[in-house]
Amino acid sequence: MEVRAATPDDQRAVMEIAERSLQASYTLSPGTIEGTVQQWYDDEDYAEKVARDDMLFLLVELEGQPVGFTETVIHDDENGADLLWLHVHPDYRGEGIGSELFAAVRDRLREMDISQLRGRVLSMNEVGNTFYQDKGFEKVGEGEVEIDGSPYTEAIYLEAEPEGLEPRTTESGQTVYIDYDDVDPGSMEPFHGVYTDQDRDEKYGYHCGKCDSLANAMDAMGRIECSECGNSRKPTRWDAAYM
Repeated sequence: MEVRAATPDDQRAVMEIAERSLQASYTLSPGTIEGTVQQWYDDEDYAEKVARDDMLFLLVELEGQPVGFTETVIHDDENGADLLWLHVHPDYRGEGIGSELFAAVRDRLREMDISQLRGRVLSMNEVGNTFYQDKGFEKVGEGEVEIDGSPYTEAIYLEAEPEGLEPRTTESGQTVYIDYDDVDPGSMEPFHGVYTDQDRDEKYGYHCGKCDSLANAMDAMGRIECSECGNSRKPTRWDAAYM
């Protein structure tokens, strides 16, 4: 899997991904979706987007095939950015591509010293809203986006304030550190990464947000299950992350 900057040559692939993604995610009419894709990614608008200095337009490829992309606008005056769209072709969903794209956006923004990321997703997209919540974002308001001439409500998410590290002593007497900013969605409550040092260099295991216990076992597929309460994390191979 490779994430790179989109180029003018990617226009047709981007349009196909956007159209198929919108069809799979929203109850919009075929005409509305087609008109929207043409409006947003026609020759002139697409070329402008990939050339803008204040836009991060990333595309992900799987075995050389474009399968998803993101659009993020950077606000220099606010030291922040808005992730406007994250689209993954429906044929490639459930493989963690959405999470990979999101992580790439965060990494690129950190390299640019952008400290704040807002996420925007249409309110009707339940999976998209859950995606941001699982990433530790909180809904802070609502906005409006025009799609094919009609207004639609979008939810605005902002990353929750960091809670930092919490030291914890294990049953064997070892001091470990729970990182509440390192979040993995669980079936009941999130799991948090646990490290053996405050610099987060060595992973110890996971903290269960449901019963407050520690677990240091993960199977080969990436599945975590709390032995105390049954809270579980899906295997990463079948991670149904947003798009």
